[in-house]
Amino acid sequence: MASPFDVLEVDPDADDDEIERAYRRRVKEAHPDHGGSAREFQLVYTAYRQVMAGNTDAELEVASTNQSDESETVAGTESADGPSTSDPEAAEPEETGSKVEFLNYETLADHGWQIDDDNLFEKASEADLDPEDHGRFFVGPRENLLEAAENRGFSWPYSCRGGACANCAIAVVDGAVEMPSNHILPPSMTDNGIQLSCISSPVTDEMKVVYNVKSLPGLDELRLPSDPFDNAQLND
Repeated sequence: MASPFDVLEVDPDADDDEIERAYRRRVKEAHPDHGGSAREFQLVYTAYRQVMAGNTDAELEVASTNQSDESETVAGTESADGPSTSDPEAAEPEETGSKVEFLNYETLADHGWQIDDDNLFEKASEADLDPEDHGRFFVGPRENLLEAAENRGFSWPYSCRGGACANCAIAVVDGAVEMPSNHILPPSMTDNGIQLSCISSPVTDEMKVVYNVKSLPGLDELRLPSDPFDNAQLND
């Protein structure tokens, strides 16, 4: 058994900022795309939630290294709403959510790509990009895209949480989302697939999105000032 602090590899007297940094480091180390496992990923996620809830005396079961991901369970883990899969494409049963493939807009210029390239994601798959810049995750039925990204350990940009700015804008390349309200994006953008990840939820089984498109022409004047998104708080 281990305490949540042991799992996060942080001192029990650490402040919130230290805990946040430790969580972001550990969840990336444990992510299946980084060579970790579903078991470890879920354990780190649960430890973080226990600390944030004030359950600092909780004891989490740490499996031995010879246990398989399929047979392991975590003491006190959450429901299927949390990250719980060794395969990022199969975090939830297919009929209850959407598989999302993502790409960081900032990588396009480095490779001479355009956002409207027909084979953009094929080229990204062959480019050996960092897992934060290109990868896949599953969006559960009660998650918007920004929440799902954060719940899987990724740091996508945002400022508000109510669709009132363009910091969290994404470009939907394939698939579709439902955006219940829109007070900021003009029809010319939404008609071309620009959506707000903080309030948009997938409505197709599979999607391809380019995130971090806040620097696209026309979006810069719609943004709000924000800290670097690496410092974004998961529990805002």
